[in-house]
Amino acid sequence: MFLSLHSSGFRIALLSSLLLALCAAQPATAAEGDIPAWLAANVGTGDGQIAPIVLARARELYLKKTADGTVKNSCYFAMDATKAADMGGGQRFYTICEGSQTFRAVPVGHGSGRNLKGTINFANGRSCVKNFGNAMDSNLTTGGAYITREEKTSFKGYYRVSAKENAVFKRTFIQFDGEGEAATARAREIGGHPSALLRATCMRKKPDSPYADKDGMVPFGKLVDYSGGRSNGCTSWAPADARQIIPMLNGNPATLYIYPESKDIAAVRKKDPGAYWNAACLKQIGAPKFWSNDVLGPIIAQYESANPVRPDDPLPICKGP
Repeated sequence: MFLSLHSSGFRIALLSSLLLALCAAQPATAAEGDIPAWLAANVGTGDGQIAPIVLARARELYLKKTADGTVKNSCYFAMDATKAADMGGGQRFYTICEGSQTFRAVPVGHGSGRNLKGTINFANGRSCVKNFGNAMDSNLTTGGAYITREEKTSFKGYYRVSAKENAVFKRTFIQFDGEGEAATARAREIGGHPSALLRATCMRKKPDSPYADKDGMVPFGKLVDYSGGRSNGCTSWAPADARQIIPMLNGNPATLYIYPESKDIAAVRKKDPGAYWNAACLKQIGAPKFWSNDVLGPIIAQYESANPVRPDDPLPICKGP
């Protein structure tokens, strides 16, 4: 509908009007009423666009936290977890810098959830997310307001890049602090990181490595890129995107708004007029569900108590060069 309009001025005006109409149920804010023209041009429900309500809430959070001095970063972030990870590119994480008038949309992972066999199943598929929640150890994404915090970079091991060369794999994690339903973020170790991991297969002798253990050994394995897939509830960016996003947050906290919150899920389940959800994903999942920590937390705790995780066996010594 939007792309068929040939007048750019009329198109921008219509998009701004749509933004206000879809957010009419929320209290009016400066974020909703003064969208710059360059940013309004990116509003919509197509791939690479940001839905009106997601932008309104992300911008409101940004303006609030910059006004009270909580953050000074000139960029802010948003995520629309109602969009699919693998349909139309899955561009559902947004970087918005109003000072430089830049808008960027990239793919991002979502919380996998879990299937506690014989007890309860709240797992998510690779494509669309059905289950959301803030329970400990749930591996679910929680919508709401976040601020990025400290950065931690950890050594994971070595992997082979050529027949004669190995490389170090270190992964950076940005801790999030959340508000309201998202306030469990720090306890849950929820944050942002590259969607890559080292699947360690063996231990190799490398006493000259600064990462060697007391016996001069280091883990060695295969580097796995799981971009656009599922995670443990964290925000996971493709490594190339992470290399652009993480430096923006180094010592410079920023706001992040993740949609949907539990109130949005409730509105969609009740089929409230104007409730927003990505149409293709809603058709796929039927109806979303929010699992609160109060309800799901005790179930997970009881399951884990009855099914303790067996410690991993020590990795074997690598064979060959």
